[in-house]
Amino acid sequence: MRLKLKNAKGEEIKLNAREQLIANFNMRHANALGFEIDITTLTTVVKEITEQKFYEVAIADYIPVKVGNGAFATNLITYRSYQLSNNFADGIIDTGGNNGRLATANAGVDSVSVRIKNWAKGVGWSLFELEQAARSGSWDLVSALEESRKTNWDLGIQRVAFLGLDGDPTCLGLFTQSGITTNTTFMSGPISGMAPPDLKYFCQNILNLYRSNCARTAWPTHFVIPESDFLGLASASSPDFPIKSTLQLLEETFQTMCNNKNFKILPSAYADTAQSGQTYQEYVLYNSNPRSLRMDIPVDYTSTIANSIDGFSYQNAAYGQFTGVQAYRPLEMYYLRYTP
Repeated sequence: MRLKLKNAKGEEIKLNAREQLIANFNMRHANALGFEIDITTLTTVVKEITEQKFYEVAIADYIPVKVGNGAFATNLITYRSYQLSNNFADGIIDTGGNNGRLATANAGVDSVSVRIKNWAKGVGWSLFELEQAARSGSWDLVSALEESRKTNWDLGIQRVAFLGLDGDPTCLGLFTQSGITTNTTFMSGPISGMAPPDLKYFCQNILNLYRSNCARTAWPTHFVIPESDFLGLASASSPDFPIKSTLQLLEETFQTMCNNKNFKILPSAYADTAQSGQTYQEYVLYNSNPRSLRMDIPVDYTSTIANSIDGFSYQNAAYGQFTGVQAYRPLEMYYLRYTP
């Protein structure tokens, strides 16, 4: 039986085609993010729910992450030691000579203080919302709220790991470190678009740039590049000899020269201008070692038990602590950038 709407005179209200279109649009908009959905007697509600998806990566594949260190502290202090000895030859002594005053070796120390960020968010629901969601038969309101908050934490930590906190110079990411050598002339375009002579030049010189920068004290372990460039590396490195892809050529170059079969070339959407908001494409070559580079999560995501004061409204909170990424040996990172 169709419900009839009447005006003050008792006359049935009839909508024209345009009014009906607007009414249908408003109804869809009102129910867009709720569990009250219009159905008919011929409608079947499917139990499976299609959930929203996001860009997600495993941070630990890129950056050393230490969890539980310094829980509920305000800062993390890491000491760095330095050798301050003079020239090696100063230690040479002559047998039978006057060696009453020996040359000495010395050491110095400084510290790096990293600010810890506190994070907390709550969720709440009423008895009406809980019961109405239960009547829908396919949606768990409490689980959906918890998943939404956990996803907010995961995606936030992920963005901080690569780009840091917007406008906060005390919380930097892999691509936004200060004091890192930045080369803006070595590359003029994506690796996947390089002609064979340019690709050969790149392979010949990239590691020497890195080794010169760190006084040849370290070898890189990771090379992170824009995802848009990475996805083009499957093409042949040379059209005349299509034996290997550009990715295979790069991997063999880094693995062989660095004597590291586990060397990783990884893509990141955060290195692309579309995600980073920067005007340049970002490439970073670095040594992924917790003594050189690290992100700390003193308190991992933790949720409290839901409670209610009046038995009608319920709420709980989740909290955590995190830091930005800190380069403890900045010379072991090397940025390459070009403006598309």
